[in-house]
Amino acid sequence: MKYRKAVLCLLLLTLLALMTSCAPGSGASSTAKPAGFLLGIWHGWIAPISLIWGLFNSGIRVYEPINTGWWYDFGFYIALVGGFGGLSLVRRKK
Repeated sequence: MKYRKAVLCLLLLTLLALMTSCAPGSGASSTAKPAGFLLGIWHGWIAPISLIWGLFNSGIRVYEPINTGWWYDFGFYIALVGGFGGLSLVRRKK
């Protein structure tokens, strides 16, 4: 039982590290070319994690400053609305 909890914690930490490896403003995505539609979706999905991480690291942003413009914005907002606004669709009303 203790091993199961340790493995679960290790998997969660690994998942968190993988999710934040392409965080906005981290330098990983801004060195090659401007962020586009798909990175906008990704940054929208990990926005809450980026917000918390940004409190401890001033280089991390919620929004990629080097982006392609409208398409990045569209992907970012689609992910925000779809991810967080979509939660209200699965909740049951009493």
